[in-house]
Amino acid sequence: MMNSKHSSGGSKSQKQDQLKLGLELLHLTCSEKQINQLLNYLGLLERWNKAYNLTAIRDPFDMINLHLLDSLAISAELQGDRFIDVGTGPGLPGIPLAIINQNKNFTLLDSNGKKTRFLFQTKLELGLDNISEVNQRVQDFHPKQTYDCVLSRAFSSLGDMVKNCQHLLNQNGYFLAMKGKLPQTELSELPKNYKVEMLNSINVPGVEGQRHLIKIVKT
Repeated sequence: MMNSKHSSGGSKSQKQDQLKLGLELLHLTCSEKQINQLLNYLGLLERWNKAYNLTAIRDPFDMINLHLLDSLAISAELQGDRFIDVGTGPGLPGIPLAIINQNKNFTLLDSNGKKTRFLFQTKLELGLDNISEVNQRVQDFHPKQTYDCVLSRAFSSLGDMVKNCQHLLNQNGYFLAMKGKLPQTELSELPKNYKVEMLNSINVPGVEGQRHLIKIVKT
């Protein structure tokens, strides 16, 4: 069982085994350096979480499944070079995706200063030069260069996401929204000039319950 409970903290090798098994099940190939970066990110998240309450999930083994693997489960759908993760919180899904897609650039946007301080520290400690953190509300952020994709993980309703973030996308840009249960009502409330191009059910190793990925494009 991947999500079995371990004694408090658990050893690094147990975490590494669980992460490697999950990556294998997701058909993702990672270097030892990337696996270490993912585990070091997990360690930072655990440490900072005690003081800053960055995530409600406390158990590091649950964090591997519900944060790392959940984020990485969408990696194959990333098309383009420039991504913005809106309402990123402690860097989810942006940091795990940036670690295994080092040829792509990620902007991590959040209005919470504690969270963006954590992102800055993580970027420094992990040596991630393909991420930049922005402490702003999405409506107030007007980048010099727009993005290929807006990513969101439980950020807001699909309609609000499209309305508040459309200024961030380039001409051929698209939205990727990670959701739990299929949000039928939200899908019906999308603005008329947008359509769902892809709607996939995602299987995340060790995670029970529904997960969906929705790709939205301008018509």
